[in-house]
Amino acid sequence: MDIISHLTRTVSPAVLEDDRSPAKKNLLEQFYAIFAARLADNDTFSRFANENIARDDNAFYDRVWTEGAHRDQISRELAGKHNVDATASRGLIAMAAPLAFHEIKSLAGTTPVPQFLNDNLNSYQHHIPAWAGTVLPASAVAATSTTAGTPISDTTSTAPLQKEEEPKESFMKALLPIIGLIILGALAWALLRGCQENPEPVATPAATVQQGAQGNEALAVAGAIEPASLSVATGENSELYACRMSVGDETLQTNVMNALTGAFGDEANKCRADVDDNFAVDMPASAQLATILPIIKNVPNASMIIKGDNITVNAPDKAALDKLVADLQAAAPAMTVQAEGPLDLQGKIDDSLAAADVAMTNLGENPDPRDVARALSIQVINFQVDEAVIPEVNKALLDRAAEIINNVPDMKLMIVGHTDSQASDTYNMELSQERAESVKAYLVSKGVDASKLTTKGMGESEPIADNSTEQGRFRNRRIEFMVNDEVVSANDGMMMNSDSLDPDMNPLDSNNDDLLPDGDDATQGTAVDPTN
Repeated sequence: MDIISHLTRTVSPAVLEDDRSPAKKNLLEQFYAIFAARLADNDTFSRFANENIARDDNAFYDRVWTEGAHRDQISRELAGKHNVDATASRGLIAMAAPLAFHEIKSLAGTTPVPQFLNDNLNSYQHHIPAWAGTVLPASAVAATSTTAGTPISDTTSTAPLQKEEEPKESFMKALLPIIGLIILGALAWALLRGCQENPEPVATPAATVQQGAQGNEALAVAGAIEPASLSVATGENSELYACRMSVGDETLQTNVMNALTGAFGDEANKCRADVDDNFAVDMPASAQLATILPIIKNVPNASMIIKGDNITVNAPDKAALDKLVADLQAAAPAMTVQAEGPLDLQGKIDDSLAAADVAMTNLGENPDPRDVARALSIQVINFQVDEAVIPEVNKALLDRAAEIINNVPDMKLMIVGHTDSQASDTYNMELSQERAESVKAYLVSKGVDASKLTTKGMGESEPIADNSTEQGRFRNRRIEFMVNDEVVSANDGMMMNSDSLDPDMNPLDSNNDDLLPDGDDATQGTAVDPTN
């Protein structure tokens, strides 16, 4: 695992945006190494291991290095080394720290971050400058010094080297390294000769190094694996109101579905599954799901998100929320259980755009349409109330999407609009359709062939969270991108034709018979159409 290459590929574009100067890129690379060495210290990491660090939390850097003198030294030294303004250096570091933290946690998966970083010390230690010894914990300095060829010194001296008289008995000691080099040279020559006689390679190194520094040459770096996740919400009668999972394989999907069925019965079939190798194939909480899910089921209008080793919950009533946190923590003591904080609308929007930008940067040439759809769905398009006008903040990302869609011949996407439940079914259906159409119109205005895009308004019919809290309603108001003519079914990850988005038991009308009552067709009453 080449941690520095990964962070350079994922974090640096989000920090630098259009300013891709080599000096600033190299500055960030060196900071990532210092940052990783700091996080490798257990005492340092434990201070904020249970915090929910926002991706735009520029004050996070100040909490990692609590000593102001150390922060000043880091920005000053990096600025001087890479010929970057000191103020700009501090700003780049502050922006990079929370993003790098999230990426490192994602790479670590279920492994504790300090252990992961110490296990992969060789991938970043050679980027650590000598002066960094004064801003790193003693444990980090010791670990690096033990493994690295050149130890980190506690101080950096600017005095010229003084030649000292060596005793004669040290002459043979001085010759030992030279003799060693001669022997190594002879071995290398023999190996080279053998390779010339037999062209088969001795070994093929893992492709973790950036290939090429010019142009658009691909990065031979393994992509980050997202933790598997499960999101559930209950309704007024504690029924399964909304459910979605993102897992790495069908084995984990089956295990999660079995636990959902055990808790919610046939209602578990409404759970949508995204099965893709971009997600982890294990879920730390999977063994406790049989205990966890009945707890959430017993709380009306509650929501729970399990991701990695974190469980985040919410409920309209504070007393019920406090009890829910306590009960879940007792049922899953190895997990971190926390109540969802107040909705930070702007923070959520900014985080989503930054994450979508990174995901789109990682697509590479000729991307899989499903990966494009997933990357675009990350962003929050926060329409104003009762409006379908694209916010300015989303246009730059949509501009990039237009270019990608145009460059991939077989790219065909469906744009799906969703709302919360604050208005009537009919109104929400119309509004969600208008918003999906607005996104399509903008992409077409940027040169996308209209035949590559279709739209669908789903109104409030497919929630992914509860509608009883502000946070849940925010998540339900969304635009999703899917590969046209293919959507993931509710319970088994199988692919269905996009017509299934509007299943119609009565083909003579045009309503969402399987999803909503037939309010648009008085002859059908108010119940869902029969199956025959």
